[in-house]
Amino acid sequence: MITFLLLAIGASAVYLGGYHYLQITEAIPKKGGEYIEGIVGQPLYVNPLLSQTSEVDSNISQLVYSGLFKYDRDGNVVQDLAESYSISEDKKEYTINVRKDAKWHDGQSVTAQDVLFTFNLIQDPSYKSLLLRQSFTGVSFRLIDDYTVVFSLKNPYIGFLDNLTVGILPKHIWENIAPERFSLAEYNLQPIGCGPYFFSDFQKDAEGNILTYKLAAFKDYHGSVPFISKITFNFYPENNLLIEAYNKKEVMGMASITPGNLKDLKNVKSTRINELLIPRYFSVFFNQTKSVPLAYDEVRKALNLSIDREEIIETVMYGKGTALASPFLPNMNGYVDSGTLSPNLDEAGKLLEDAGWKMDQNENVRKKDDEILQFELVTANYPELVSTAELLKQQWEKIGARAEIKVLSASDLDQNYIRTREYDSLLFGQAISFNGDLYSFWHSSQKHDPGLNLSLFDNKDADEILESARQEADESKRAEAYRKFQEILAQEVPAVFLYSRHYLYPTSTKVHGIEIKNVNSSHQRFVDVCNWYLKTKRVFK
Repeated sequence: MITFLLLAIGASAVYLGGYHYLQITEAIPKKGGEYIEGIVGQPLYVNPLLSQTSEVDSNISQLVYSGLFKYDRDGNVVQDLAESYSISEDKKEYTINVRKDAKWHDGQSVTAQDVLFTFNLIQDPSYKSLLLRQSFTGVSFRLIDDYTVVFSLKNPYIGFLDNLTVGILPKHIWENIAPERFSLAEYNLQPIGCGPYFFSDFQKDAEGNILTYKLAAFKDYHGSVPFISKITFNFYPENNLLIEAYNKKEVMGMASITPGNLKDLKNVKSTRINELLIPRYFSVFFNQTKSVPLAYDEVRKALNLSIDREEIIETVMYGKGTALASPFLPNMNGYVDSGTLSPNLDEAGKLLEDAGWKMDQNENVRKKDDEILQFELVTANYPELVSTAELLKQQWEKIGARAEIKVLSASDLDQNYIRTREYDSLLFGQAISFNGDLYSFWHSSQKHDPGLNLSLFDNKDADEILESARQEADESKRAEAYRKFQEILAQEVPAVFLYSRHYLYPTSTKVHGIEIKNVNSSHQRFVDVCNWYLKTKRVFK
């Protein structure tokens, strides 16, 4: 009995001591651990000048390289390699002072010479960095000294700092590599950057496929040195194999999954779904030059009125999306709240009826004289888009409009339809930026390839707004301009805007410190990676 009491007293003392310790201490991040992420695809160009079209490459590049500026967890542009900067009164010159404590992964110092070298390569067509080169058309740059560079623009542009988030290349590594060898250089897979992580190793299988790609924390990083010591990427040929690997706990996170894949996750209790806002919208773009029915204002307006966006979001995206009435998302400057986006079949039908589009009861389609309210809807062979197209077809049938769906491979769609603008209507997504500049997507000068005006929209007033807004530094004035632009879109209906899908990033609950909310692109989910941690230690409060 006495022994039992002594044991009980001892246990109570241990419990009380432990409880007291927990009360007077707190857990804080501790350096160490390895985060393993799975991703579909293969790395090829871990090079910020060549990684723009590959999610795998851009993901790794985000960790290895640093730009003059970067995005914070809310999607705002903040300084990175830039220690300070100033903008001229006419908004045409940006003077950037490069911080003096930044080092390349091989120990050499980062200077403005590296900055100038990088942007010279971007502007040189020989280096085939087409997407980036378009952003620097008409931009010149010059050195003031080893840590100061000046960018000169022909016209003011409010989104220019966004362009300076591109990773900087080390001149001493790349300057002796000829343009024709640029994409073949070993540094594309064994890069030397100045970001928070440096290249460590990779493993290949017998066929040359890269199985794993390893990074390690850079202790001389100019920012906060990451808590997580190692980041490893495992690569998979298909999405289902990636999910299977996550369920087996071979990886701790997945680059992205579709809402439909949420049901396939087995480790629900040990999974955190990081739900991020990304400025990308999906729409049906109308080509009025190809389709006679779509050239009628009342047809486009009726099609817009008859869409049940919430049904699409709930059915196709399991609720993980936001209904849109314009290309502006709710958290963007100048967004107009259109109120309810519920379908109005009665008003849609009346519009058509009053304009002479009569229902042919035998064929269940409207006709006007000899014209049938029928058009082709093309889209890419992705489950989400195909399902959305099918729902749109059903919804439009309710008002007597007939959409013939054509599903194509991504390459066929891009080469033979989008670039040539050979479609009646196109169900497609466009990735924009939170800064709200939509010039490349809706200005009439962008109607033809490589422009991104997929509706071939041509409106003088809209053009003037887009031109002036991208040069307007006053946010309130810019917001007012964007509201007027949305009014023009609502009146002209060059496209029907559907939704923005949330970016779903599943990670193990063992990974802490992920606080990102808004990202301009998927790879920017790593913008706060230095704050992530796997291990903790207790310290006194």
